Amino acid sequence: MTAEHHPGIAPSASRGARSAVPNWLTALTGWLLAQLHAERDRWPLWLPVGLGVGIAVYFGLPFEPPVWIGGTGLAACLLFAIWARGQPISLVAALVIGALLTGFTTAQVRTVMVAAPVLEKRLGPVNVVGQVLRMEPRPANGRVVLRRLEIAGLATEHTPAKVRIRLTLREPAAPSPGEWLRVRAVLRPPPAPAAPGAFDFARQAYFKRLGAVGYAVGHVELLEAFESGSATSKERWSSAWQLWWSGLRDAVTRRVLSALPDLRGAMATALMTGERGAIQDPVIKAMRDSGLAHLLAISGLHMGLVAGLLFFGVRALLALLPRVALNYPIKKWAAVAAGLGAFAYLFLSGATVPTQRAFVMILLVLLAVLVDRRAISLRLVAWAAVVVLLLAPESLLSASFQMSFAAVTALVAGYEILTRRGGYLAAERGLPSRAAIYLAGVALTSVIAILATAPFALFHFNRIALYGLAANLAAVPLTAFWIMPWAVVAFLLMPFGFEALALVPMGWGIDALVSVAAYIAALPGAVTAVKAMPLAGLCLVVLGGLWLCLWFRPWRGLGTIPIAAGLACLVLSAPPDVLVGGDGKLLAVRGPNGAIWLSSQKRGRFTAKTWLRRAGTLESHAWPLAKGIKNSPLLCDQIGCIYRAGGQVVALALDGRALAEDCDAATIVISLEPLRRQRCPRPEVVIDRFDLWRNGSHALWLKPGRIDVENVAMRRGARPWVRQR
Repeated sequence: MTAEHHPGIAPSASRGARSAVPNWLTALTGWLLAQLHAERDRWPLWLPVGLGVGIAVYFGLPFEPPVWIGGTGLAACLLFAIWARGQPISLVAALVIGALLTGFTTAQVRTVMVAAPVLEKRLGPVNVVGQVLRMEPRPANGRVVLRRLEIAGLATEHTPAKVRIRLTLREPAAPSPGEWLRVRAVLRPPPAPAAPGAFDFARQAYFKRLGAVGYAVGHVELLEAFESGSATSKERWSSAWQLWWSGLRDAVTRRVLSALPDLRGAMATALMTGERGAIQDPVIKAMRDSGLAHLLAISGLHMGLVAGLLFFGVRALLALLPRVALNYPIKKWAAVAAGLGAFAYLFLSGATVPTQRAFVMILLVLLAVLVDRRAISLRLVAWAAVVVLLLAPESLLSASFQMSFAAVTALVAGYEILTRRGGYLAAERGLPSRAAIYLAGVALTSVIAILATAPFALFHFNRIALYGLAANLAAVPLTAFWIMPWAVVAFLLMPFGFEALALVPMGWGIDALVSVAAYIAALPGAVTAVKAMPLAGLCLVVLGGLWLCLWFRPWRGLGTIPIAAGLACLVLSAPPDVLVGGDGKLLAVRGPNGAIWLSSQKRGRFTAKTWLRRAGTLESHAWPLAKGIKNSPLLCDQIGCIYRAGGQVVALALDGRALAEDCDAATIVISLEPLRRQRCPRPEVVIDRFDLWRNGSHALWLKPGRIDVENVAMRRGARPWVRQR
């Protein structure tokens, strides 16, 4: 019915309403809807995005929502979808909202399921008795994760499910998973972030049910036959699966280190079992600065190589038997063997997020082989993301999840374009051409992966390896064609005790790999430090990247707009001018050239390292003393400092004797002692010891006529993994 025939709408009013909407906006809306409809076969690819947004909303809340809200909203959305099944637009809206609510609800349920006691304050030294769940080797010591605990002076209902203890002395014999031990240790709650917006270890520990961390003050005492009286029968068997794999991982680690007792053994252990703790810090740094750190984290490359080697190896062996090859589906048998091998490698390496993603994708690829379907596609990536997010929604916040899925999504999308445009070169060419094509493929893969993961490297690690492409061109073929094949052979020989036959040549390849990393890392300007990217900037880049990868028509180019806006956020943001540690032991100010001046070069080294990294610098300077530096913005004496920046005067009172003068002269007073506001009414901002104790580290941005203050508590909110004081 037109407006002219509708009794309630006058023709002039209808024309006026249409004229109120600009023609360009109408045309743009129509064009966008047409593009969206044309890409309807790509809509399912956005399902994990909807789940991720719902999970991100849950973790971004400053408070814990009621437990019923997610499930209730999801049920209401389901009813609405049933009602709107005959209305396409309403049905699509219901499905989108349903995906968001599913992610939100999954995160809520997961938070409740993993809840366990967390230590409330520092405790010890105390006697700790527990069963070894995992032993983590380290160059100078080791770390042990204990479960089924008995902690002296701590009631059962307040005892954490797990604790992690650093062994400060090298033990004669490291404990193995499953053994019981007694150790005297100092325990403390999982630490809060070192700065507002920094990595939240306490949140990660909460979802690992790790209620305390600490260090031993004596030797470990192994207990022959100990049973925890606090553990029920169900609790004794609940972690049997994980404990069995931990024991196998420990056994493999010992066998590898026995055959290769030096750096090669530590690197081989990292590639075979995921245990990287035994690698020396200089080697870790060289791998990171050269852009090869991803080779030490078992992920898609390693899982794909293991499964691929098993698949082609088993298929080749079966092809040697003519009767079997001609009468049975040996390709599918090889797929089953590869799947079983990938399953074992998944749990042997600790089942981290990258290995979970890689395993799910490989499993789907092998299933496609079994049912004679196309293997690799963006739908495969989407389903892998759905599985990981539903099983462990907290993984969305981890760098491993973000970088892993960013790389694989960009790679699949990039090669999808090449194949559809005929960019896949024929395999019938000669050996030199094949080699050139392979190197070109490695280069292209490295470029795509580096570009896709760079925003996350900036956000989480604040650094860029400038020569990563060159390093990967040398290291990836070496890993794929020499190191990992020998690792698979070592696994196969290990039950017979002949693993050294494969580990020794594997060690030769590891020597070459370390040499490449050391050479690239030593080049001038190999690594560039970058200041912390704002969360809003990362979100914009992610949105733009998803738009580029998940759509296929030319309108995907619109994704470059939010990417550019996100990178602009990085350029426009500024590091804080003043930082104060939550324990009051360390303070920092920003110098006139952007350098970070620390109150101490010895205290709070981890906190200082985090501050420097997030400020985009690798160097720090000690505070000037009483004589100071001419025209320096920071002047100090034995009881305090005065810092001037942005038209503000900041008094850093290290001793209570400085407070009387500071409260009269400064616009901001930071006191490392308790200070009542009534004693210091003139400054605009007063931060004292109690504020630091309650709210954690503080960051201040100083501008003329404006002072911005953030603290850790403001960023974290009142959540189950946050200690409330």
